[in-house]
Amino acid sequence: MFFERLTSRFGIAWLTAAFGVPAVLALALLVNSALRHDQTSAPPARVAPAAPTAEPTAEPTVEPTPEESVPAAAPAPAGLPVVDYDPAPAGFPSDPRPQDTTPLTEGLSPTRRIAAYDAPGGRPLALLAPTISGVEVTMPVVEHRTGWTAVLLPSANRRIAWLPAGGWSTVALRDQLVVERRSHRLTWYRDGRATRSWPVSLGMPGQSTPLGRTFVLGRTPPPQAVYGGVDIFALGAIPDDPEAVPTGLRGAHIGLHSWYNDDTLGKNVTNGCIRVTRSAQRQLLAEVPPGTPLVVVELLATPPPTA
Repeated sequence: MFFERLTSRFGIAWLTAAFGVPAVLALALLVNSALRHDQTSAPPARVAPAAPTAEPTAEPTVEPTPEESVPAAAPAPAGLPVVDYDPAPAGFPSDPRPQDTTPLTEGLSPTRRIAAYDAPGGRPLALLAPTISGVEVTMPVVEHRTGWTAVLLPSANRRIAWLPAGGWSTVALRDQLVVERRSHRLTWYRDGRATRSWPVSLGMPGQSTPLGRTFVLGRTPPPQAVYGGVDIFALGAIPDDPEAVPTGLRGAHIGLHSWYNDDTLGKNVTNGCIRVTRSAQRQLLAEVPPGTPLVVVELLATPPPTA
């Protein structure tokens, strides 16, 4: 099973951590469950206004004007790869605004296997399924064009996929996570307002936490005590240089997780993951759903107040 393959990597990461070298996880995904959370809050600060919340809806139908035409979707050829936990196929376009911190307020969930294209009316390069390793997938929407919608691509860094209408539904996204590499802080925003902010540990030189927009893919229980006994978030991002991570962690996603102590907070010591305190992780697990956008920047122009 996929989970067994990943947890065998966790065993290597545990041995690495036991000898004093920070380890990062190779994550598998399980079903969501809410944990209890902290009640303290930081003073609010604005990032950008978010759209009002809404119940899940079917995909919007936008009728083109007489002057507009919808680029036709080429039929998907047989044998297209399905995007899963392994690195996504090459050829998808770059995210046009990878470090934009404007909240992404709409998520898209496939209701069946759908073809993902490199442009509106372009080439189908892969299939997006409703689940990855049994977990329902929600991808933040980054752009709309007539008859087409662009989403952040899972299992890739700073890449998007274009989808024609049909075979998916949408849901409102209220939350956003922003990580600042220079100040080693993670800030949680809800409806465009800062809710909490915490210090974090980030990737060491050569294995830096990847810059750009990604999202919460899913969660898994901690495989070893080194993770502080708190569930782990797997992100849609992967290491920028997969060959730089330890052999036992090849194929891993970037994770957001706690640690057995807080001694390394504010330092670059991980293999690319984002470490927070155990109380912070518990609150995020209880409040933040899969599909929540997470963007890594060097530094915000206007830092939020610290918790």
